[in-house]
Amino acid sequence: MALQPKKRKYRKEFRGKMGGVASASNSIDFGEYGLKAMENGWIEARQIEAARRAITGHIKRKGKVWIRVFPHKPYTQKATNSKMIGGKGDIVGYVAVVQPGTVIFEIGGVSKENATEALRLAAHKLSVKTRFASKKDI
Repeated sequence: MALQPKKRKYRKEFRGKMGGVASASNSIDFGEYGLKAMENGWIEARQIEAARRAITGHIKRKGKVWIRVFPHKPYTQKATNSKMIGGKGDIVGYVAVVQPGTVIFEIGGVSKENATEALRLAAHKLSVKTRFASKKDI
């Protein structure tokens, strides 16, 4: 089951501009350790799920994992070999827009070494540069 909104006011959305730093979701609020984005970008729903599975697989369901981003934004793609007429393409999937400083995942209830390795594995699944952060650092 992929992450996607249950209902939308408008089916398709503009791409939007990317810039600035995160003013919301920029601190670790639930767990002790987190994975923080260091650049602007889109994270697909499939990437979030793959990273979540990497984390839970490594910590062996010991601690708790919080996903702090949700893919609200739809992205579209036109079929290959189709002419550039007839409007916007069909919705292919959903993405979460992240800015530098956005906390993507949080972990609690595990050791620092375990959390570091789990979040390192998760970072490989994402399309933006990230860094490990702890509640003590922030």
